[in-house]
Amino acid sequence: MRTAIRMDDITPDMNFAKFNKVKAILDKAGLTPLIGVVPFNEDENLAVDNPYEDFGELLRSLVDKGWVIALHGYNHLYTTNNKGVFPINEFSEFAGVSLDKQNQMIAQGIAKLREWGVEPVVFMAPGHTFDANTMKALKTNGITRITDGFGNRPYVRNGITFYPISKKRSECISNREGYSTYVLHTNTMSNQAIDLFEKLIEENRTNFISYNEYMETESIKRSAFGNIKEYSLALAKHYLISRRASKGTVIHND
Repeated sequence: MRTAIRMDDITPDMNFAKFNKVKAILDKAGLTPLIGVVPFNEDENLAVDNPYEDFGELLRSLVDKGWVIALHGYNHLYTTNNKGVFPINEFSEFAGVSLDKQNQMIAQGIAKLREWGVEPVVFMAPGHTFDANTMKALKTNGITRITDGFGNRPYVRNGITFYPISKKRSECISNREGYSTYVLHTNTMSNQAIDLFEKLIEENRTNFISYNEYMETESIKRSAFGNIKEYSLALAKHYLISRRASKGTVIHND
């Protein structure tokens, strides 16, 4: 499996100590990830440090190194219980919201990232949840890529190219043919988890690729059956994690 890396929850007030540790690991390995930038963060769980003095300068320096920017929602607050078309979770910032409202959120989010001097080329839905209106609003605003879905290579659905994530992290270092995405939430990673990630990269470097390379991979057209299969797999993962959580097992649904 050829695996790209995405980093969620990038904000001016994120945990920069942990972010920089992971950045150093990626720099050493010569890997450039996709980073999901929240334009108007209101999620208190993501606000860890004092706001970075020149966040735009930081983002621009990362883009210069080959990092790819994703629009990670609007304010990262969940306002509905709608699972959307990729039902890993039953909470969402976008799924179930009107088309007009979603269009406004996405347009304002893009404008904010442009104020920071970067151009988002991918959409990253908070909680992985979005719906058909999200896809329409994205296309209206010029974004035609989404980081989400299940599969072994990029696929096209409703005029959007999807770059699948892993169903489970062990897939990322398997010998299977295809492509996937390893998802990181640096804000909530323990130091031990960061050390394990470093070891994973060192021992399996040939499995990992930069996100730009992932985006250059030829996509396939997803069939209706493929969409149904993906929905079923996502729903199964949701119920599996909900069941484990009810038994007291802590699992991050990424």
